[in-house]
Amino acid sequence: MNEQVQAIETQTEEFERQPVPKSRLKGWKSFLGMYAGEHAAGTEFMIGPLFLTAGVSAFDLIIGLLVGNLLAVLSWRFLTAEIAVKNRLTLYFQLEKICGKNLVIFYNLANGVLFCFLAGAMITVSATAVGVPFDMPMPRLTDTMPNGATWVVIVLVLGAMISIVAAKGYEMVAKAANIMAPFIVLAFIACGLVSLSKLDVNSFSDFWNIWGDGSDPFPGQIKFTFWHVAIWSWFCNAAMHIGMSDLTVFRYAKSAESGWTTAAGMYIGHYIAWIAAALLYAVYLKTPEAQGFLANGEAPPVAPGPLAYNAIGIFGIITVIIAGWTTANPTIYRAGLAFQAIIPKASTFWVTILAGTVATIAGLFPAFAMKLLDFVAVYGFILAPVGAIIVFEHFYGEKAGIIRNYAEQAAISFSPMVLIAWLLSVGLFYTLAQSQGIFLSFLTLPAWLVCGALFLVLSKFMQKTN
Repeated sequence: MNEQVQAIETQTEEFERQPVPKSRLKGWKSFLGMYAGEHAAGTEFMIGPLFLTAGVSAFDLIIGLLVGNLLAVLSWRFLTAEIAVKNRLTLYFQLEKICGKNLVIFYNLANGVLFCFLAGAMITVSATAVGVPFDMPMPRLTDTMPNGATWVVIVLVLGAMISIVAAKGYEMVAKAANIMAPFIVLAFIACGLVSLSKLDVNSFSDFWNIWGDGSDPFPGQIKFTFWHVAIWSWFCNAAMHIGMSDLTVFRYAKSAESGWTTAAGMYIGHYIAWIAAALLYAVYLKTPEAQGFLANGEAPPVAPGPLAYNAIGIFGIITVIIAGWTTANPTIYRAGLAFQAIIPKASTFWVTILAGTVATIAGLFPAFAMKLLDFVAVYGFILAPVGAIIVFEHFYGEKAGIIRNYAEQAAISFSPMVLIAWLLSVGLFYTLAQSQGIFLSFLTLPAWLVCGALFLVLSKFMQKTN
């Protein structure tokens, strides 16, 4: 057994504390499959219906998603991928050079735990599909705790399987995504087509009228406009692009042009899949069960497994399971690398297993999935500003006259200007959002910009005084 583990650890050398060598660089096809698989995912079965619960109009949804996803692709291409191929370092090692090891430990812990919670939501989504043949009671939008022994067993088994694949490293994650991505895309298209048939859609005007001019939001939800859709879809992955988490992925790219492959995830997953999932929910909303919930002043539940099964049968169950799997894999992989930076002497294999264990425990609690729009907005808002520090130093550090990679150059383990910039920007805008009732995603970009600017100003001042 020990020999097998050692062999796996050797195969999964991830260059956590050194640039990726040229011999391990990968072409654009590797990233295409990974992003298509990761973003045409089980969570899309949640997000699409949640837009409907927010009462969006046809224009707000269809055009808002076009704009928001384009902005996300541009962020990946011209920020994340551009910096990644220049330095070829993980996010965590790059931060260590800038702000010192002690501060990075705190950031990595927050980052790793939040990624685990996100992966847990994906495990939850897949579990709703596995539970269909067992006639398992499905979690509702208001559920927070596990709702039975069957649910617990299914989540634990799924989590263990997903964690093992992620622990085998980037090669295995990319391979799994490449194999499964076409299957998932076809399934989403099939779900959309079947739903259109059940909704008696025979023309584009019929399709448009599914949303029409919008409606009042369901109980407990807020009203989404064009700006809500566009900005939320831009920043739902803020931690990964403007937050620089995907430096860890694109450091393997032969060129920054690989950043364009994120469009496969955005327009297949975050466009086609979200709309297809919304159509599934639109079919369900016509059922007597859903109408009963609405009549009682409750939002009808969103359970991806039964929704997909209702449209395309067993194929739908398989799709939800695999879609959640291919998204949880790279998320657990990223979380493992965050924990690796905290305990560098531990092997990548075992820290990824640790991340998978945390994700599986989180998956037991349906709230992470049922409140996915809110959770994704919060985790992106918290983590994205740290990415601004890397971006502003990379593009503006020389013009501002600051020493790049200051913690490394000065041999210090803690640089306070990063922590001050991060806490001030997040604290200021989060307080503003709560006090004024502002949609949190609207403040992600301002917080990001303020954090980057504060970092440059504080760095200039503190480096002069040292």
